[in-house]
Amino acid sequence: MVAPSSSSSVVNVYPLSSYTFGTKDPKMEKDTSVADRLARMKTNYMKEGMRTSVEGILLVQEHNHPHILLLQIGNTFCKLPGGRLKPGENEIEGLKRKLSSKLGADSPTFQPNWQIGECVACWWRPNFETLLYPYCPPHITKPKECKKIFIVHLPERDYFAVPRNLKLLAVPLFELYDNVQRYGSVISTIPQQLSRFHFNMITPVKYDQ
Repeated sequence: MVAPSSSSSVVNVYPLSSYTFGTKDPKMEKDTSVADRLARMKTNYMKEGMRTSVEGILLVQEHNHPHILLLQIGNTFCKLPGGRLKPGENEIEGLKRKLSSKLGADSPTFQPNWQIGECVACWWRPNFETLLYPYCPPHITKPKECKKIFIVHLPERDYFAVPRNLKLLAVPLFELYDNVQRYGSVISTIPQQLSRFHFNMITPVKYDQ
């Protein structure tokens, strides 16, 4: 097997069991329906212009296979951790803020040291509709949202606090692949976006007591 030429294309992936998970106060969704969300997006667009959002791909391994950490809302809807940037906010700093909001402990002492890697995908929302595209159609001069997806390099061990109204799932790449009906177009194409990376599966050494 030929090793990747660039270290940036290598992602160290640690076992799910290396991480500790707790809970924190619920993070309530601002919208109760898709229609409400699109209506709020339209209102914000009139005030601030195009929405820019950032999301993180957090990788762990189970059975020597990469898994993605997804937040589940209710019984069906899953999403990557992240969210909307403030006007003029830096993408990397904004993603760190959103990751801490979604998965960081309430105490500032136990905040993860987020290591944001490269952007692996950019999606566009041409209109106030649910459809996103991995390109901006040429006839669209004023897209309504740009969503960027970043690799997040996790350390060997860390603590994540999950809001009580959400579930944190570790979903294998083979389940995500081409599963648009279950996960939507953005999440179901993550396996293709990650195919150029080399996953370095690391198993921490266990010392005898």
